[in-house]
Amino acid sequence: MSPIRIRFGPILWTVLLLPLAACHRETKDPALLVASGHVEATDVRISTKIAGRLQTFGMQEGDKVQAGQELARIDTTDLELAIQQAQAEREQAAAELGLRIAGPAREEIGQAAAQVAQAQADLDGAQKDLNRMQGLLDVGSGTTKSRDDAKTRRDVAAARVRGAKEGLARLKAGSRKEEIAGSRARVSTVDARIAQLAQQRKDAVVTSPVNGIVTEKIAEAGELLQGGGGLCVITALADAWLTVYVGEPDLGRIRIGQEAEVVTDDGQSRKGKITFISTQAEFTPKNVQTRDEREKLVFKVKVGLDNRDGLFKPGMPAEARIRRTEKQTEKQAAQ
Repeated sequence: MSPIRIRFGPILWTVLLLPLAACHRETKDPALLVASGHVEATDVRISTKIAGRLQTFGMQEGDKVQAGQELARIDTTDLELAIQQAQAEREQAAAELGLRIAGPAREEIGQAAAQVAQAQADLDGAQKDLNRMQGLLDVGSGTTKSRDDAKTRRDVAAARVRGAKEGLARLKAGSRKEEIAGSRARVSTVDARIAQLAQQRKDAVVTSPVNGIVTEKIAEAGELLQGGGGLCVITALADAWLTVYVGEPDLGRIRIGQEAEVVTDDGQSRKGKITFISTQAEFTPKNVQTRDEREKLVFKVKVGLDNRDGLFKPGMPAEARIRRTEKQTEKQAAQ
């Protein structure tokens, strides 16, 4: 029996060779490693820190923004009213503290001294009434009830004298240090509240933390937002990188910090540098093909891009060409 020979047409050969021209492939130059991937960039979600109605927000998708540029503004009417109320409370607390430190006025001390004298006079009169009632009772002309009533009035008058004297002594001594400290604490509490409201008023103006492009607009002017509500997404194109996947056989050919040439589909090229090499292998993503279908596990590699001119955009396909050092080339040739 003669052996069976199978002839492959050009179309079938094309299908079989497709996996070879994918994520990373061999070139005629043994010192060059070529890997294809897509550009990614840092997305910054911009949110409002405070709740309120979105007063102004004129940014549109595609607009370029600079770091520190105002993006939106939250209505601050309620905040202004709260600040006015807190300032009034602060004035009241400060006035109370001032009174505590200054102590009682001379007029207040004089009035307290007069109250002591009045109470003492009432006590003297009550004592005389008691003496008289006791004398009548002793000679049989008075009653025990009259004597007891007079004694009660005397005791009440004596208590008033003691209270008046204590009040006078307290006024002369002034406020206690604990009372002054409490008044100072109330002033500090109101000051902290005012500072908090002032910071919220400052936070009502939302600015961009990075240079970039508005790639998604989430809210519109006039909407009522909660604290942390999203406004838009800014893509920082300056912080862009190319993500490629490298098989284990080629992993030893690259290093962190190694330079690479990144080429777009239209032939434009820029310098890049390897900034990340994954330490763990992962299954080949569905949208990535390898030069050998048996390579089921690959390593993610990031190539940092100099994208100051905005050439690279997220999702853009590109090719990284990584040239090995002379020592790496010589070592492979010797093997």
